[in-house]
Amino acid sequence: MTRTQRAYTASGSIVVNTAPSTAYEQVSSPALMGRWSPENLGATVRDAQQPSFVGMTFDGHNKRGAFRWTTRCTVTAAEPGERFAFRVHAIGLKRPFLRGPIATWEYRFESAGAGTKVTETWTDDRRSWPDFVANTFDRIATRGHTFASFQHRNIQTTLRNLKSALEETSKTP
Repeated sequence: MTRTQRAYTASGSIVVNTAPSTAYEQVSSPALMGRWSPENLGATVRDAQQPSFVGMTFDGHNKRGAFRWTTRCTVTAAEPGERFAFRVHAIGLKRPFLRGPIATWEYRFESAGAGTKVTETWTDDRRSWPDFVANTFDRIATRGHTFASFQHRNIQTTLRNLKSALEETSKTP
């Protein structure tokens, strides 16, 4: 990769001692993501009374340091026990009003012995941004990193927190 090119994905995996259906159930509830993510604070889900479904929208509430923002997201995959994905397509401070492709998040769940291999992937959907513009913006927004390297660290933190929370829950009688 040359100096001006950028990575468009970041991914990580972890094995969690729980069933794929249990891991999926937790991750596919956007309101719960704030329990694991270093940036997400949870979500406002319009159809919160039912399981996630393709086309469902939600507003994700996020923070990085003192900065807070809200994103509008649409679920693009909801395959219980196998795959959950959503695309982020609007952003704003209190409400998401700037529209455009931002990112896609995907979670895959695979049986791994008595547990589940959870894979989280972030994809940069800002394809129309020139690399030098994206790289400059990214380094300002992340205090010196590209979004791919920044998200890779966030993914590792999220997966460790998810593992800890789900395994602790499974130990509780």
